[in-house]
Amino acid sequence: MDPVASDAPELGGAEDLFQNILNFDVAGYTLEKVFVAVVAAVLCLLVIKILLKLADRALRRVHLEDTLKRLVRGGLKAVLLFVGIIVVLSCLGVPVTSLIALLSVIGLAVSLAVQNFLSNVAGGLQLLVSQPFKAGDYVEAGDCAGTVQEIGLFYTKLHTVDNKLVQLPNSTIVSQNIVNYSSEDRRQVELRVTASYDAPPELVRKVLRELVTAHPLTYDEPEPLVHVRSYGDSAIEYLTRVWCDNENYWTVYFDLMDGLKPAFDQAGIEMTYPHVNVHMMRETKTEEEEST
Repeated sequence: MDPVASDAPELGGAEDLFQNILNFDVAGYTLEKVFVAVVAAVLCLLVIKILLKLADRALRRVHLEDTLKRLVRGGLKAVLLFVGIIVVLSCLGVPVTSLIALLSVIGLAVSLAVQNFLSNVAGGLQLLVSQPFKAGDYVEAGDCAGTVQEIGLFYTKLHTVDNKLVQLPNSTIVSQNIVNYSSEDRRQVELRVTASYDAPPELVRKVLRELVTAHPLTYDEPEPLVHVRSYGDSAIEYLTRVWCDNENYWTVYFDLMDGLKPAFDQAGIEMTYPHVNVHMMRETKTEEEEST
């Protein structure tokens, strides 16, 4: 055995992949191979064009966000082009097996490096597919609430009531509770108010019921609910619920809150607040203390 040859290190791993590609015999090109590769490339382009047109028709029939449609079409086009390149290279005699293995290793390394980026993409896809909300809905996501302005692939933009634009990472949104206040046509307005124990509960419930039924934007059906909720230390708490259109929620809520105190004052009902009654006890002296 040649000692020099035995001392030479063996190629392995990624070096084998590069070596197989570099050892490709460029002189092995023939007119037949080139012609076959050109024909394969033309056929691949035609097939890709036909498949993309079929995909466009299918996407138009599916109810999905435009962002998700563009993403699906772009991903499909990238995959088809990659397959087409592999087919053309195989026609030329290029070792595509080694090339695919090398690309797999590179893809794994890239995915580990952009893990947070990919989590936001996965969250965006989940939002676009499940559609817990859409643009224009008022939602509460995480620790932020506002009107959805845009659902992107990486971030979702919320416009808050105090005119702020908040961009939330999609991975944060999908990992927490999402409350959509605009998903239904109607919404229930809830009021909690306390009144003195001296006020008869029947009178308080009557005033509250008249207050909510008199508002022009509330519904008579379902019937408004007015009940005693709890008995506190210094007052009785009453619960009132009435239905209205979703877009009228805040108008009805603030109108009822503005009219609550005047209605109670007119009926002679006292709205109490937490207080403590202090009783002063006068200490009496014993006979022994008086003698001294």
